[in-house]
Amino acid sequence: MKAVLSVVVPAYNEEEVLEASHKRLTAVLTGLGSPYELIFVNDGSKDKTAEILDRLAAADECVRFITFSRNFGHMAAITAGIEHASGDAVIVIDADLQDPPEIIPRMVEKWREGYDVVYGKRSKRQGESLFKKISAAVYYRILKRISNINIPVDTGEFRLIDRKVCDVMTGIKEHNRYMRGLVSWVGFRQCAVEFVREERFAGKAKYSLGKMVELSINGLTAFSIKPLRLASLAGAFLSAGGFIWLLIQIIGMITGQGRQDWAVITAVLLLTQGFILLAIGILGEYVGRIFDETKARPAYIIQETKGFRNEGE
Repeated sequence: MKAVLSVVVPAYNEEEVLEASHKRLTAVLTGLGSPYELIFVNDGSKDKTAEILDRLAAADECVRFITFSRNFGHMAAITAGIEHASGDAVIVIDADLQDPPEIIPRMVEKWREGYDVVYGKRSKRQGESLFKKISAAVYYRILKRISNINIPVDTGEFRLIDRKVCDVMTGIKEHNRYMRGLVSWVGFRQCAVEFVREERFAGKAKYSLGKMVELSINGLTAFSIKPLRLASLAGAFLSAGGFIWLLIQIIGMITGQGRQDWAVITAVLLLTQGFILLAIGILGEYVGRIFDETKARPAYIIQETKGFRNEGE
């Protein structure tokens, strides 16, 4: 019996690319000759995404879709897709076609060789600003440097995940999920497939600068406590420096050589107060994560599903 492949496609306001995405994915998956299912996750879209998915599901028995009650975010959409997938392997790919579906056969080949996770590694990023390329490169390397696990650089969510790995991840009930980090954390045998990331097929990018910053902070705080340790070390360094400065001033006053340099004192005060606020902010990020986890709210709420075999049971 041939292995079944599940392809999870998160979609938020992707009316301009859904049909092209479905067409290219179908062509690639049909060419593999294995049974498959396409699971689109409508993350509370406000355009015609839901209508298009309904039409695709009616015309193609391999298409299933999940619609959230509102926008819960990219990570929640991926989580829902994995939890509803029934395949022996699950492939996660965005709907915008920046990650080319034509790379999937290479991923499947590596999976059949025995790898449990095959992730796409971007050798080149087309159609992106210089700022985004530089900031992404810096972020991935900082994350790799300070993380407690080995998170590959220049990767996104585009990857193939074996069923046993999916089952492990489904059992993880974290609310703030950083999927590429979780996949690395669970371990198993992993390898990369390099590809050139293409320009967006149509429409606009859904990740604003604010969302990118939020995702970055989530990744840094989810897999490392080193920011807290760095804040502690910096605090100790500034405290030692302040103590030495105080001794110098006292000695100067005793010897009659001291002077009141208010500019220096003001600069030192601004530096230390700024650091205190930064340290409080870092601590607040970790406390906020704890607060979110203790509420134990679901990662997403489903409004509608279509195409799944167990519907109505």
